[in-house]
Amino acid sequence: MTAPSTVRRRADMPHDQLPAQAHAFLRQRHNELGMPGLARRWREVRAEIRANGTWRPTYDELAYAARVAWRNSGRCIGRLRWPSLIVRDRRHITTLQEVRRELAAHLDEATNGGRIRSVITVLPPATHTGPPPVRIISPQLARYAAWQSRDGVLGDPTNVALTHLATYLGWSGPTRRGLFDILPWIAATNDGRLHLLPAEPAHILEVPIHHPDHPWIADLGLRWPAVPVISKMALHFGGLQFPAPFSGTFMASEIATRNLADAHRYHQLPAIIAGLGLDDRDRLRADKALLTLHEAVLHSFETAGVSITDHHRESRAFARFVQREEAAGRVVVGDWSWLNSYPRTPQAPPGAATTTPANPPRPLSR
Repeated sequence: MTAPSTVRRRADMPHDQLPAQAHAFLRQRHNELGMPGLARRWREVRAEIRANGTWRPTYDELAYAARVAWRNSGRCIGRLRWPSLIVRDRRHITTLQEVRRELAAHLDEATNGGRIRSVITVLPPATHTGPPPVRIISPQLARYAAWQSRDGVLGDPTNVALTHLATYLGWSGPTRRGLFDILPWIAATNDGRLHLLPAEPAHILEVPIHHPDHPWIADLGLRWPAVPVISKMALHFGGLQFPAPFSGTFMASEIATRNLADAHRYHQLPAIIAGLGLDDRDRLRADKALLTLHEAVLHSFETAGVSITDHHRESRAFARFVQREEAAGRVVVGDWSWLNSYPRTPQAPPGAATTTPANPPRPLSR
């Protein structure tokens, strides 16, 4: 799953460009929705900018912006569902305690008893004079700690730096450290300070991984969160920038291939290969093990009553999305390195770079 984004305003954009960006956003919304009243609304916004140095979108404008941002996200294959995005307007929230409560509430609303829903929570924006009151530093609300020792890393190696930061800020972790210790949330306030927000485990649904035909897979003790909440992200539109945690639905390959199988993550393929008794001379043993892990992830989520999707379903859905967008006269852009959803064999060895692919979004053609 990938965070939605619009064309982003540069951090150093002069403030006098705010009116032009606000007007461009309003014009796009009114034109696309066939709404009257653009001139009147622009007069209101222009007067607000002159008086206050910024402007406050209505809820309908905010919801439109968030949904279109998802629609325009070049790295997301799940964009067919963009009109159903639940937009939680929490621009009145300013304290750390309130933010923590809203993050927990976001998890509850997105989890929905296992029937996962796509949700975005919009927090107070940055201004031309400073950053937002609170923004989330943690990349996701459900991340597992990485405990380093002379024997290697216990947990999720991708979170070594995040675990160091949490312990530096005062988190000691559980008494008995394990593979799946949920990290606390980290937030920054507009005075530049970092703060620990204790995570809410009761609000983070986790799914134990098991397989219908290979009961020994359950003995590996694997599990994964039900909802991917991308918390370190911002919504940009109309010259404004809002911290805005976003959540969608997991695709099985994200969990099986990237999170559990990659050598620089939980590196579970050797254990699956051994459990299946695959011969070292079998050149497809990694593929067979990965398919088994995919089966386990899908089976586990389905038997737990938790929504999950797969690469076949999402590829068909994305094709329908492209058709609908083209019928509406809009150009669809995409980063093929993210949209190619085939569950490939894990690529990166231990220590390999794990940076985001650099391929820029580009128009797609059939």
